[in-house]
Amino acid sequence: MNATSPIEQSRHGQDALTVAQAQTLIRQAITPINAVENVTLYGALDRILAADIISPIHVPAHDNAAMDGYALRGADLAVAGETRLHIIGQAYAGHRHEGVIGKEQCIAVTTGAIMPDDCDTVVPHELVQQTADIIAIPTDVIKTGDNRRRTGEDLTAGAPALRAGRRLKPADLGLLASLGIASVPVRRKLRVAFFSTGDELRSLGETLDPGNIYDSNRYTLFGMLTRLGCELIDMGVVKDNPATLEHTLQQACEQADVILTSGGVSVGAADHTREIMAKLGDVAFWKIAMRPGRPLAFGSIAMQNKRVFLFGLPGNPVATMVSFYFFARPALLQMMGATDEPLPLLRARSETAMRKKPGRTEYQRGILSLAADGAPCVRITGAQGSGILRSMSEANCMIVLPHESGNVDVGDEVSVIVFDGLV
Repeated sequence: MNATSPIEQSRHGQDALTVAQAQTLIRQAITPINAVENVTLYGALDRILAADIISPIHVPAHDNAAMDGYALRGADLAVAGETRLHIIGQAYAGHRHEGVIGKEQCIAVTTGAIMPDDCDTVVPHELVQQTADIIAIPTDVIKTGDNRRRTGEDLTAGAPALRAGRRLKPADLGLLASLGIASVPVRRKLRVAFFSTGDELRSLGETLDPGNIYDSNRYTLFGMLTRLGCELIDMGVVKDNPATLEHTLQQACEQADVILTSGGVSVGAADHTREIMAKLGDVAFWKIAMRPGRPLAFGSIAMQNKRVFLFGLPGNPVATMVSFYFFARPALLQMMGATDEPLPLLRARSETAMRKKPGRTEYQRGILSLAADGAPCVRITGAQGSGILRSMSEANCMIVLPHESGNVDVGDEVSVIVFDGLV
């Protein structure tokens, strides 16, 4: 990472940025980690591919039958009336039929069986009538070339099978195995240190005194970071004490590639995160024009020629999650070397009226379903306060109300981001 952070060069003071402006500045500042390691396919799920994978073979390696039936010569299909063919043999998957298939002859085949050189078509069992070793094919039920998989139809030798930057999915592991590839180069897992700040917070198992609350943010961060495949460093709860916070950030900097904190980034007297960030490195403290999650500190801290990015997320539970998904998540994926994965926006009809002032982006927790007419529709989960974590637990999507938009009436179309696989 460069000694001078792009954030240091792109300060916006106390002006509230739009969500898009903030996302752009973060994207411009982030640099990917470069460390690569080889892992077996059993360890490759959700890892980021570090190099293109070139297919060493054709897939399939031979023309083969796409279903159980009879392999035949398309030239023997009658133009009018039924076609009658003599069965002279059979071929199973993994085996080749030896011998010539002559005129008005065929062989029985199973799915995946190598097609004989003389045959170019497969007729399924259910479309024919068989009597002894003769099959009768009704007119016009198949045409030449049907039900035949061609050599290299899926992949040709020398063609890219998967591109660098791809987050490997279950189907990708199967594809790699089909090519005979047992291990792949992937980016090293991103090391993320995270902690919560606040004198009022207590860890699970501790006694709650008057005014205390249990720390929930570390557990939601744990879940969200685990979903991304990060290596986690849980640093617990840090009190509202500048010296303690500074020491914790220094420890995190030594161990991690990026640091996430929750709480301590607003303008309160006990909110120290941005001051310590400025002392240890640099910070752009943004009042982002959004709800929930207006306060967000992004910058970096440095120790011994090592600079680590830091996201100071707001402390209210819903605001923590929203800020993570729309700012930290894409940055972490970028650091991991992943191809950009913007969250897909779907359109749905609103069943709820929502008050909204132009000039900020709002994220409402919603429940997406299908209306009686089959169209997607969405309603809010109820009260939308940034401290109501239950609203996120009950929701299956986020309703995104753009910066420039105003009130939403019942029946208006809105954009939603579906949670499945995300939260």
